[in-house]
Amino acid sequence: MSDQHNCPQCGCEHIYQDGGLWVCPECAHEWNELSTSADTDAGDTGVIHDANGNVLADGDTITVTKDLKVKGSSLVVKSGTKVKNIKLVDGSDGHNIACKISGIGAMNLKSEFVKKS
Repeated sequence: MSDQHNCPQCGCEHIYQDGGLWVCPECAHEWNELSTSADTDAGDTGVIHDANGNVLADGDTITVTKDLKVKGSSLVVKSGTKVKNIKLVDGSDGHNIACKISGIGAMNLKSEFVKKS
């Protein structure tokens, strides 16, 4: 192995490839081959993609791609609803977008049900 292939987290040189990912046996860190050290510093969990694979950022405008029932009420967020000025959050339950939807109010959405506008 060349010197370029070391674990970006702990620097271990005993890494191996598993499918499309590289794995470090010492710290159990996984990364893809194209990652740079700048990408791994931010962490792969910091990158949030929409339903089409586009990278989302704070302040983006998104469109809901599926009718979504609002838990605990009879309201529904209709498909095609535009949401402006989103905020990306680290939702442990999968809801990684915080936003305000007109007529409904503040809520969290899953990125798999939206597309970037």
